[in-house]
Amino acid sequence: MSFLPGGPARQIAYFVPDAIEAATRHSALFGSGPYYVAEHIPLVTCLYYGEPSHFDHTSAYGQWGEVMVEFVQQNSTERSCFTDLYPDGKQGMHHVALIVDDLAASMRGFEEAGHPAALYAEVQPGAGFAMMDFVKELGHFIELYEPTEALLGVYDLVRSASIGWDGSDLIRKFGF
Repeated sequence: MSFLPGGPARQIAYFVPDAIEAATRHSALFGSGPYYVAEHIPLVTCLYYGEPSHFDHTSAYGQWGEVMVEFVQQNSTERSCFTDLYPDGKQGMHHVALIVDDLAASMRGFEEAGHPAALYAEVQPGAGFAMMDFVKELGHFIELYEPTEALLGVYDLVRSASIGWDGSDLIRKFGF
């Protein structure tokens, strides 16, 4: 297999039934946090293996050492790359995220290497992300997105809040 674009993993994400509960439990076990929770994240575009779909989800984002950790909760019942990997209320590690310079070109490269986009979504026009299917090889998905100002702002917010954090105010609401 040829080299696929993408830097080091910037985030590890878990699919869970309750994002706030999972974040609270992870913080108690590993000291991660604080967590920024976005509920019912709106998507202007959502494609499941290239077909129009709907994906209503809530995510909790926190810092865990050098990497961001995300807990994803699906609020809708539609089939998704999350419920494909973890059906019937199961939970577990779902994806690692990579920041790439060119999302469309990176998606093409991954697809040509046999890893289709299970999910392509945009939170606003032009601000997309993709879940590339690596389940057969790695047991999880690879999320790709470009280093937009908004995305890097979220990473900076989460990392900055973790520096010197005293464990108080664990759950903080925010929106996209």
